[in-house]
Amino acid sequence: MRFGLPRDPAQIAALLAALIALAFAPRVVRPQAKSRLFLALASLTAAALSAAYVALYLRGGPRIIDATSYFLEARALANGHVAFPLDEPVASTLGRFLVRTDGPDGPTAAVLFPPGYPALLALGFLAHAPLAVGPLLAAALTIATYALAERVIPEGSALAADRLSIPRLATLFSVLCAALRYHTADTMSHGLAALCFTSALALALTAVRALEAGTGTRALLPSLGAGFFAGWLAATRPPSAFALLLALAFLVVTTRRTIARAPGSSRLTALALLALGALPGLALLVAHQHAATGELFTSSQRLYYAVSDGPPGCFRYGFGASIGCLGEHGDFVRHNLPNGYGAYAAAATTLRRLKQHLVDAGNAEPFTLLVLFGAILAARLPRARLLPIAVLLQIAAYVPFYFDGNYPGGGARFYADVLPLEHILAALAAVHLAARAKDLGRASRRIAAIVALVPLGFAFRAGFDHALLRDREAGLPMFEPARLANLPARALVFVDTDHGFNLAYDPWTSNDRAIARHRGDALDRFAWEAHGRPPAYRYVFPIPPDGEAPPSPPHVVPYSFDLQAPLTVEGENLWPALAQEDAWALPAWATDACASDRRWLAMSPADPSKGGAVTLSLPAPFVAGHSLAPRLAVLGPASVTVSLVVDGRTLHVHELGPAAAPPSPCVTLPPFPIPSAARSVALTLRLGPHPAGSLVALDRLDLLENESR
Repeated sequence: MRFGLPRDPAQIAALLAALIALAFAPRVVRPQAKSRLFLALASLTAAALSAAYVALYLRGGPRIIDATSYFLEARALANGHVAFPLDEPVASTLGRFLVRTDGPDGPTAAVLFPPGYPALLALGFLAHAPLAVGPLLAAALTIATYALAERVIPEGSALAADRLSIPRLATLFSVLCAALRYHTADTMSHGLAALCFTSALALALTAVRALEAGTGTRALLPSLGAGFFAGWLAATRPPSAFALLLALAFLVVTTRRTIARAPGSSRLTALALLALGALPGLALLVAHQHAATGELFTSSQRLYYAVSDGPPGCFRYGFGASIGCLGEHGDFVRHNLPNGYGAYAAAATTLRRLKQHLVDAGNAEPFTLLVLFGAILAARLPRARLLPIAVLLQIAAYVPFYFDGNYPGGGARFYADVLPLEHILAALAAVHLAARAKDLGRASRRIAAIVALVPLGFAFRAGFDHALLRDREAGLPMFEPARLANLPARALVFVDTDHGFNLAYDPWTSNDRAIARHRGDALDRFAWEAHGRPPAYRYVFPIPPDGEAPPSPPHVVPYSFDLQAPLTVEGENLWPALAQEDAWALPAWATDACASDRRWLAMSPADPSKGGAVTLSLPAPFVAGHSLAPRLAVLGPASVTVSLVVDGRTLHVHELGPAAAPPSPCVTLPPFPIPSAARSVALTLRLGPHPAGSLVALDRLDLLENESR
């Protein structure tokens, strides 16, 4: 837990916001006829605060790897590409969170995340203002929160005070919630997910109200709208959509008697329109999965982790000993899931999320007491009990997923989708407590004090979490286009980081400047030659250890190539694999002196007693006509068979067993000649049975001229 006296300007500004709340909240939360003016001002304030978050905390661009991946996916969609072609060398483009598919027209890549949010963000790219999408979402979410509160707790109900407006108070909580300001600033999907979840419930309740009044025709359009938002949520965050589906089912079951006065045909039509409205979102999701995987109902995320991580089947919803990916979430898995993902691990993961979530709704842990009390009160209202049920369903929907997903600023992000519901519950509790006062003035002062606690929570508690997000990884986006302003046209820029590549890669509208991943080996030279040997530069982004200042700011330096230097491809740069069978390969730091560049690609079998195989793709246009000499590391009594596959046929095989292993852990195999006409080249390493603790790794590949060439 991080708390203390305010330090940065935003925390100090929160103190001023608390004073404003004390002065004006009593007047603002009273029911008034001019709700449109209130909503307009609240929406503009939420949008302005989210825009300020972009400048003050994100420092002008997406920060975490997920956000930069959504950014790249949206840019591709804006240019008409669900999946985009991969040119050789593929390794200069392919990397983290990009899933490869090989089709008749060659390899393509797609970002693994569902397309619902990138489709919206693509509109921002088309308007040349992608970072404006978040603040617009903030404005829309403010209106949706008010609308849902108005429908679940109508004026005149047993727990709605005549003198205080629960919808207005919930809206104020939403505007002042720092977690929502982050999720409607960074290019993450949870702001849209929250809007879809909230809007679907609000529209479904509108349809129910119309059916209860016997006016079935007025239920049709809201039913269609509720289905649309539910389908869009399915295309954005499928587990959250499952929670929403169950919440809608709960609403249908609990209102089946009250809507009986509507004609049966109207009820059936409303349900049909609900399902029909979901079709566009579902179609978008299926289209993305097909483009990313080549199949209609194969998960792009499952496919990505099947070739990039391990153990096999590590990334899935459910429980089991093999769940938990050691590459993407290695430290987390080793620390929290030593025995796999069972009931105990699931409970611990859920508790960690809940602990992190305590600060999210109201910027400090005590605010959660209002949410809990509001849930108890809501259980007494037929409509309002939908809110705590939906929150519980959201929590349950993520129990089968092993990774907690928490990080400073983003909070327990898997629960961010229901923050508007929690704000309504908190408003219900606050109004109930304030309404116990004997006069309106005292009740208003109580409400003002509660509202003021939210910005005070940011000043003394949550602000420190958001400062950690701001200052992480040198405190800047890992690519800033302005730093390329003085480069010549048609330059080729090599980017050091996955985050930076996702932000920079734009083969569609980048004014002839090409972007490639910096690999530090022959792959960079191949990319340079593939682009016609243009002026080359390297975008250097120094990342200091946690808590330390960067040694230098990001900078761009010329990048030259020695055409006489030996051609070498480092093994770790061939990750992710083309295919994995009962084994997986991950880049790893090497302590052995024989490892070049201090890293290699380590192979791990799922079952050491059986072995497995990993297949790596090589850039055929550049290795054709050469001889390939793999350099392996074999530690312990392990065995491996290395096969060169050209155009689908195995041309060369070399077996290396424990008896043939040299005293040094690293060995260079005899060169494998590659025909000049080769169109596809792959290297398969098949691990034999070996004792646990042994290791086989690909250190590098040396390219030699064929003698007959």
